[in-house]
Amino acid sequence: MAKFSGATGNYHTFDIVDTKIKWSQVNKEFIKQFAVDQNPYTTQIEPHDWIAESCHSIIRINNILTDLCQDAWIYISNDIFALKLLKNEVGSSTMPHKVNPIDFENAEGNFGISSALLEFFANKLTRSRHQRDLSDSTVLRNVGLGFAYSALAIKSANNGLNKITPNKAKIKNELNDNWEVLTEAVQTLMRYEGIPDAYEQLKKLSRGSKLDQNAYIAFVNSLLISKKSKDKLLNLRPELYIGKAQDIAKSSY
Repeated sequence: MAKFSGATGNYHTFDIVDTKIKWSQVNKEFIKQFAVDQNPYTTQIEPHDWIAESCHSIIRINNILTDLCQDAWIYISNDIFALKLLKNEVGSSTMPHKVNPIDFENAEGNFGISSALLEFFANKLTRSRHQRDLSDSTVLRNVGLGFAYSALAIKSANNGLNKITPNKAKIKNELNDNWEVLTEAVQTLMRYEGIPDAYEQLKKLSRGSKLDQNAYIAFVNSLLISKKSKDKLLNLRPELYIGKAQDIAKSSY
């Protein structure tokens, strides 16, 4: 946004020339020709609030994508995601066999630098001593760095996403080894069927012990619930308890 409203922002020099002209509208339309928006409310300076808003928006995007990169890193470490091997890519300096999630690591670092810079810009540029402080001039020259580091990080994150593939066998084995994830479904239908101590029963069954498929089936069969609810639970497996995840993933908001 730009300032075009006189030295102190009240259109006094324009108004003294011709009071009949609506200068705020005329000036707005004039600078719009140059693809610049006018800030109608200024003092001696354009207050840079829009820069702060833009910086904070990018910081929020950086935080979301940093979270993505960190989660992807952990999934790779836990072998939930497998990294595709690139012939010419260097792994660990001392362990040639090792494949590092380097793109996600680079992205995380650059997102951090970007957010630190943008946070400074947002705080610094919205303050000026009596609107006469020119310390913003040197800072403004560097605003692009915050966006540039974010752009580099996004590129690295995208590269990382293109290198991973789900380890379906590992995921399936892990799910089948954790039937306790279905205790939520069981207690929900138990409550729906009017059983008052559903949580306590599931707590007794699953807390501190491993719940396998046989124990799960035996418990469901012991419940005094309708055949419809029992069939739902008996046909359920950890990998199928996903609700509307597929629909949500494919939907466009």
